[in-house]
Amino acid sequence: MEIMLPKANYEGRTSLEKVIATRRSVRNFKDEGITLSNIAQLLWAAQGVTDKINRFRTAPSAGALYPLEVFVAVRKADGLDPGVYRYLPDGHKLVKIKDGDVSKAIMKEALWQEWVEKSAIIIVYSAVFGRTTWKYGERGIQYVYMEVGHSAQNVCLQAVSLGLATTTIGAFNDAGIKSVIGMKENETPLYILPVGIPK
Repeated sequence: MEIMLPKANYEGRTSLEKVIATRRSVRNFKDEGITLSNIAQLLWAAQGVTDKINRFRTAPSAGALYPLEVFVAVRKADGLDPGVYRYLPDGHKLVKIKDGDVSKAIMKEALWQEWVEKSAIIIVYSAVFGRTTWKYGERGIQYVYMEVGHSAQNVCLQAVSLGLATTTIGAFNDAGIKSVIGMKENETPLYILPVGIPK
């Protein structure tokens, strides 16, 4: 079942310069949910389509091959049940792939970084390296890592502009995260961003 997301907002209330200056890694979150519109905005910032004709997205991608997949694990959200969802940039929608709150399982696989479990949602990136390496060979691996950095920074800055907070997590058990999220065989987990309302 596909869930249509609210349209992305292209005009924020905070300047880009202020957002850059105030972005910090935050690990203390209120035990409160965030809105569906905020989730939609964060996912659009991660991989949203910005040019429907050419299908360009919010983050640059070598050869416009888009190897990244974006998931959101929901713990507390207004308008979205707990579970794991895959973001579909074309159409700006979600597909639920797993029921229930998996935040504790993600926290365990992220080497017991306890703030993961206390966030409202957890954005998880994976990559299908073959989408890029078929064209660029081994160099394509480097391009994929560059791309996830671009995309994750978009999420970090968008979170600040929405009055939310996040931190980036690269220390985790790959096989464990892949299993908890329900990734496909050809996907490799790359990055975790717990997002919530800062204390």
